[in-house]
Amino acid sequence: MPNPAEIDGVVVCIEADPWGPMTIDQNQPEQKKSILHVCKVEILRPIRDEILKLSGFYVESTYLHDEALTMFHARPFSLVLVDVSGEEGIPLAEHLCSELKTIRPEQIVSFVCNWRVALLTDCPDHILRTEFDPAAFVAGVKDILTPVSPSDIADQS
Repeated sequence: MPNPAEIDGVVVCIEADPWGPMTIDQNQPEQKKSILHVCKVEILRPIRDEILKLSGFYVESTYLHDEALTMFHARPFSLVLVDVSGEEGIPLAEHLCSELKTIRPEQIVSFVCNWRVALLTDCPDHILRTEFDPAAFVAGVKDILTPVSPSDIADQS
């Protein structure tokens, strides 16, 4: 939405930066949540990307961890989803998670993996279990991006 401004007595409309400031306000429901999706499985990545886009998210994706870091430096993301394909993928995923958290400690990172991998790692903020159910996958992403209020925590005790 253009912002009106006055320059030399003339009112002009200045288009805001399409990505906004370099921080994301997770409490702004009207702000489209952005996801960086890192997945080496060529068949799976575009399917997940499309599911997320159809669910209202802005998605950028890559299969290369180096490219993910470049994309991460270029703009903020509400969430970084890192697909971990099997136990052999854990070290690389943990390394990427560590690099992302070093750059932006407040960044939410979630590994998308099976139950076994979830037991073997503790780097990400969240584990999103791999699901063949698109609705469950999207519900998991939405749960991760839903801020927890102090009253929610008090209700659990």
